[in-house]
Amino acid sequence: MNVVPPRTWRIFFLGLTALAALVGAGCSTVKPWERGILADKTMNRDRDPLGLALAEHMFFSREGTTGGQGVGGGGCGCN
Repeated sequence: MNVVPPRTWRIFFLGLTALAALVGAGCSTVKPWERGILADKTMNRDRDPLGLALAEHMFFSREGTTGGQGVGGGGCGCN
C-alpha cells in the first residue's frame, strides 16, 4: 500500500495556501479619489532624465534597439 507521508501533505497545503495568498494580494481596485496619488509626478517613469538615458542605453546595448519609449502605434491610425 502506497501511503503519502503527512509531511508531504503539509508542504502541499502550505504551498497551496501561499499561492492563494499571492494571487489574492495581487488584485486591487483603485478608488476614484486615490487615482490622484498614482498620477503624481513621482510615479512617472521619465521623472529622472539621467536614469531614463541610462535605461535607454542599457536596452540599446542589450537588445540592439533604441526608442519605443513613448506611446505605441502601428501606423494604422488607431492610437
